[in-house]
Amino acid sequence: MGSLQTRMYLLVAAMFAIIYAVIVMIGTASGIYDFNFYLIISLGMMLFQFMIGPNIVEWTMGVQYTTKEESPELFAMVEDLARRANMPMPRICISPSQVPNAFAFGRGQRDGRVCVCQGILNVLNEEELKAVLGHELTHIKNRDVVTITLLSVVPMIMYRLAWHLIWYGGGRRDRSSNTALIGIAALLFYFVSNLLVLYGSRIREYYADEGSVKLGNKPAALASALYKLVYGSARMADSEEMKQVQGMKAFFLNDPSQAINEIRELKDLDVNKDGTIDSNELFRLRNKQVGLQTGEKLMEFLSTHPNMLKRIKRLSELSV
Repeated sequence: MGSLQTRMYLLVAAMFAIIYAVIVMIGTASGIYDFNFYLIISLGMMLFQFMIGPNIVEWTMGVQYTTKEESPELFAMVEDLARRANMPMPRICISPSQVPNAFAFGRGQRDGRVCVCQGILNVLNEEELKAVLGHELTHIKNRDVVTITLLSVVPMIMYRLAWHLIWYGGGRRDRSSNTALIGIAALLFYFVSNLLVLYGSRIREYYADEGSVKLGNKPAALASALYKLVYGSARMADSEEMKQVQGMKAFFLNDPSQAINEIRELKDLDVNKDGTIDSNELFRLRNKQVGLQTGEKLMEFLSTHPNMLKRIKRLSELSV
């Protein structure tokens, strides 16, 4: 966890360094006085996105909030995990989607919401489901939605600056050449900062996996759940329902669009072919080297989620 925390601190520092570098460039070139305007616009858009985000999620996934009377077993799991995590009890909802997945959303700990899709309730056993819920509660406890939203404002600022400086030259003809060059640099920073946001998202997934284990869930239970979700998503790869939730994949426990590729990497984990990953099978992975092909590395580099084989390998290192 300490290593992940260090990486996150370095990431935040890098994002602020990008902002600082652009301010210095604009100040050096002079004649560009509207940086604050773009900063305010970007922050305003981020705040608007942050405030209406939960409503968009609810609408997209058709979530229905459930009560303790309607879902006693689900409530019991979340209550126990929230108590262990020493955090407020989140609201619980169910999406009718048959895509096997779960996600957390909301504006913070006191507005936390955990949603399970109907599809995940059909494929996971109680121990696996509780490990998944522990992962999602950790996202809420760590305020991951807030963190990623704040990081995402940097690419937004870079993009708007690049567009203005490249096409309008800061409103000063005699300096249009310099400002266009700064605009190109801002465009480069936009791409770099976007990749850093994706990297931050992948770090938060590792954090949440470890958080679930710290809440008392077995690493093998979470590994088995992830394994089942990959297979379940792959079976629905070409379905209309899967296409409808593509915009939600950054919220999900895993990236359903990568499921078919991930199956090839995971096929040897289930030694006894019973459809699950038990403690012995997870332990076998612990002493194996996990090497990714160039294409697999590139796909992870451009993804909001870690490579699944690497992720399960990390869980094997948490097992006792």
